[in-house]
Amino acid sequence: MQDRPTAVELIEAVRDFLAGEVAPALADRSLRYRMRIALHVLGIVAREVPDEETRLRAEREALLTLLDLPRPAPPCDPRLLRAWVLEANRALCERIREGAADAGAWRERVLAHLQQVVDEKLQGSNPDFN
Repeated sequence: MQDRPTAVELIEAVRDFLAGEVAPALADRSLRYRMRIALHVLGIVAREVPDEETRLRAEREALLTLLDLPRPAPPCDPRLLRAWVLEANRALCERIREGAADAGAWRERVLAHLQQVVDEKLQGSNPDFN
């Protein structure tokens, strides 16, 4: 059974309320600026929520390949999947800190992976990013 409103619909309703009624009433420039940031963040969240599991599964696959890890079945629980991806990213960071990506073929693989991750983050932050 699908409940309504969805999480995205709730986020968009709050965003619309803040943008349409609260933001125009703010006289303080600093508050208006922070409101624009908050509205931008709500937009990012609304774009990321619907396909988070798909993105996490894709990132998991990329990290399994990059880190040369065995391929067990992915967790069914999205929270466990998110935790696994976070831990794998920590392992990647540790290898980079240890110098494993300073030279060689693995460096090129790491750079390609990081370029892909950054491009995806920029696309989520700014849908007009090319």
